[in-house]
Amino acid sequence: MMTMHFAYILKSLKDGTYYKGSCSKPVEERLAEHNRGKERYTKAKRPWVVHYTESFKTRSEARKREAFFKSPKGWGWLKDNNII
Repeated sequence: MMTMHFAYILKSLKDGTYYKGSCSKPVEERLAEHNRGKERYTKAKRPWVVHYTESFKTRSEARKREAFFKSPKGWGWLKDNNII
């Protein structure tokens, strides 16, 4: 069985901000970690919901997509495609 890797965007229900990340586990499992306060950055803005995901065959591809989401060009792409 091949492991899938994900780039994802979470949205805070507390203040509407977005968090962009990548992982090699199911996104719902990663979301649960964020909502349990396991991550320093996302802890104060709980609860989070999954807003957008993309899947990849390699960890490298997922990390590159995460970096793109965090870039000014990526932010523009997300807005242009009505994702955020």
